[in-house]
Amino acid sequence: MLRRTLALALAFAPSVADAQLCEGQSAAIAPDGRAFGHLPYGDAAESELVTLPSDYSVGNPCVVRRDILPDLLRLFDAAARDPAVMGQIKAMSCQRSIERQRGVFCRGSDSPADRAISVAPPGYSEHSSGYALDFAVRPANGCPDAEACMAATPAAKWLRTNAGRFGFEQSFPGGNKQNVKWEPWHWRWVGTTASAPGAARARFVFARARRDYPANPVIDPIVKKVAPPPKLYLKVPVIDVKKRRR
Repeated sequence: MLRRTLALALAFAPSVADAQLCEGQSAAIAPDGRAFGHLPYGDAAESELVTLPSDYSVGNPCVVRRDILPDLLRLFDAAARDPAVMGQIKAMSCQRSIERQRGVFCRGSDSPADRAISVAPPGYSEHSSGYALDFAVRPANGCPDAEACMAATPAAKWLRTNAGRFGFEQSFPGGNKQNVKWEPWHWRWVGTTASAPGAARARFVFARARRDYPANPVIDPIVKKVAPPPKLYLKVPVIDVKKRRR
């Protein structure tokens, strides 16, 4: 009976499969579950999403998780009052469903591997979670949105210094161990503290990313516990002093 149960379990167990990307294209999922370096994320429930007021965004309407909204609005208001920003910080790209991510990823004729350098494959984007967004700077002053030149702007420097006060950390810093392109515009919300409303769920969603591929700037960095070395016990021989004297 046990052998039959094990056989059935093996027959129906999911094997290491391919990530379905675009029509006629797929990518092998690495043993650690990543696709082209990106970790898997599911869609946020529509009932948990809200739309940011249009004054705070550019382009398409910005949709985020309800939990993120209070801190996000406080961040925008603080940036608007600080002359050091020398402009405005706006939300540019927020929650994207897996199907919408597929449309973004499948544009162009480059190979999936090349596209994955700058765009996460569908099902592997932090944007799907509803806890991540891209910031834009206005006026752009010649720097296109979602380009590395943003890092040199006063607004980006302000984000690096202040975003943590509102629960945001930068997911993909330069030289990140996840081997994902440096994205100074992309930030995820994990709450200012673990006890902040909604933070526990956000930190659960990003638990593996935060543990294995730390953000920078980071909030409440996760310290990996290192197992102590095993104790060594030496057996010391007992010497009979009386026998030695003989």
